[in-house]
Amino acid sequence: MTIKLIRDHGQHYRPRMSCLKKLEVLVLAMQDSKSGVKSCEQKLNVTSIPHVIAGQDILVWIASHMKVDSQEARTIGTMLVAFGFIYPLQDHKRLILKPDGSLYRFQTPYFWPVQNWKAEDTDYAIYLVKRNSRKKGTLDDYEQENYNNLHKWLHHKWDFIVMQAKEQFSAGKGRDKSDRVVFDCQERAYWIVHRPPPQTHSAMDYGMDRLIDPNTEEKKTFDYYRRIIIYMQQVIMRPRVKSSVSLGALVKHMTTYQDHDPFLKPCVPSNPWQTDDVTYWDLNMRNVEIPTKLRVERWSFRFYELLNDPRGRADFKLFLKKEFSGENLAFWEAAEEMKWGAASSMSEKAETIFKTFLAPGAPRWINIDGRTMGLTVKGLEHPHRYVLDAAQTHIFMLMKKDTFYRYLKSPVYKDIQKNGISPVPHNFTDAQLEQNARNRKPGIDPIIVWQQEQEEKAKAAAAAGPIDIKKLMASKLDRK
Repeated sequence: MTIKLIRDHGQHYRPRMSCLKKLEVLVLAMQDSKSGVKSCEQKLNVTSIPHVIAGQDILVWIASHMKVDSQEARTIGTMLVAFGFIYPLQDHKRLILKPDGSLYRFQTPYFWPVQNWKAEDTDYAIYLVKRNSRKKGTLDDYEQENYNNLHKWLHHKWDFIVMQAKEQFSAGKGRDKSDRVVFDCQERAYWIVHRPPPQTHSAMDYGMDRLIDPNTEEKKTFDYYRRIIIYMQQVIMRPRVKSSVSLGALVKHMTTYQDHDPFLKPCVPSNPWQTDDVTYWDLNMRNVEIPTKLRVERWSFRFYELLNDPRGRADFKLFLKKEFSGENLAFWEAAEEMKWGAASSMSEKAETIFKTFLAPGAPRWINIDGRTMGLTVKGLEHPHRYVLDAAQTHIFMLMKKDTFYRYLKSPVYKDIQKNGISPVPHNFTDAQLEQNARNRKPGIDPIIVWQQEQEEKAKAAAAAGPIDIKKLMASKLDRK
């Protein structure tokens, strides 16, 4: 097996590296000939495998060596298996430590994660070609899929990959049968850790690489001390809250959101990241026709929750339309669009907002106090992104204190709460999970979603505004 010598590919600047070093020390202590885990020779498929250990012996040794209970010892042992220091000989796809007579072996230090080898696609392709030729094309489903993808991506050097696989395969034939089986198991365990099967969590997934070492000390210059002094002054001037008040607010927040927290409650009907079943996403689409009961319940927690949900905002807009008071929400949306919109259209949007909501005799004039109105109108002479913040905050508080509570008591909210969907939890078998993984659909690009929203807004604006018959007929004649 050929692995490129890349000593650092991001893990050097990771806190996980210290964890791996501690696990390495533990594994070295487990391999001690006098005080380590006792191993023996075991037959596996008519082949004698040396230095085999049982899962229950590993748990007993960890519990006695580290002075922990059996549950914590099992967690540490599973961590050793998941990181690739120990690999199972029988159920090799399940990277857990079983507290029974299941057989395990210590991985060779060459494949330990502390070596910082980077798992290259070329090496994985060579491994799959060797397995494909050795097993005469009987790869697992996910391995066959990876084999086909790598053949397509690395087509320009596939001849080199096949040549390397043949040379390694022929070199392996010269070894003893037991050594050959042991090396095949070690190599397979390495790729199970770094290229795990579907629905399997990878312990080697460490996220994006860091380019700067966060542990390096900053030089104590004049600017460094000046920043420290400014920070300390801001900390001293910051208002303090009593611990009883903050803890009470935290308990209230957790009590309110406990049914909506995915860490405390299961994802209903199923977690799409684990089961590849997109029912959860279909039920919680941005503009779904009938939302779920949990989603509707969340709207009543805070007014911002209602506005932040596109489906809830549409329902609130329907309520305001029935009360003939939709100008406040329309102004809030126009201010949000100006705040997060393109800079090139800033002046045009400011003029449109002034003529629609703020000018004397405007068609959708909003009711704000004179001081805020004067500051906003004066600021629109030289518009910027945050020129409407004062007026927007005033309108937001007005809707929050009055309109929001009337909406929660209205038949509009009660009807949608009554008709909300309560999904039933899904229980998938292993075969169904594999089928879901094969039938996985590609996601919709966010740009396409944004374009669809812009088209819907344009259609709504065109439907709400007056129709110019002369302009419409002229455009049709131009097309003809």
